Amino acid sequence: MPLPQLTVYRHDRRKRALITLAGEIDLESAPLVRASVEQCLRDGIRTIDVDLTPVSFCDCSGLNAFLHAAQQTTVAGGTLRLHHPPPMLVLVVGLTGCGFLLLGPPYDPPPPSGDAPAPALPHGHGSVPPAPVLSGDV
Repeated sequence: MPLPQLTVYRHDRRKRALITLAGEIDLESAPLVRASVEQCLRDGIRTIDVDLTPVSFCDCSGLNAFLHAAQQTTVAGGTLRLHHPPPMLVLVVGLTGCGFLLLGPPYDPPPPSGDAPAPALPHGHGSVPPAPVLSGDV
């Protein structure tokens, strides 16, 4: 049995959630991203922060999942923000010009060297290690 491509961790604090994704986000695993955000919205969460620090790969399927999730969150009256995106996702976001939708305004793509700091996570997150809530191949 192969190891999961993507693992999803969630840590709630009142009406805010930190979702940490670990692994690879592609055509097979992108539905986990959508399901994670949909579950937050069903649970009444309206501010969703997504930490991508442990993501090793994210293609355009992942970008599409994030854009869909951001749209759903906005329709529900909330916000979704990505933090610490991997270089490939930064490149795709820059090429498509959708950074303001996912990374927060104003968004200036980092220089090609990757020396620019990534957006900081909200204060207070990370003090309690999250437990996996979704894992596996889709």
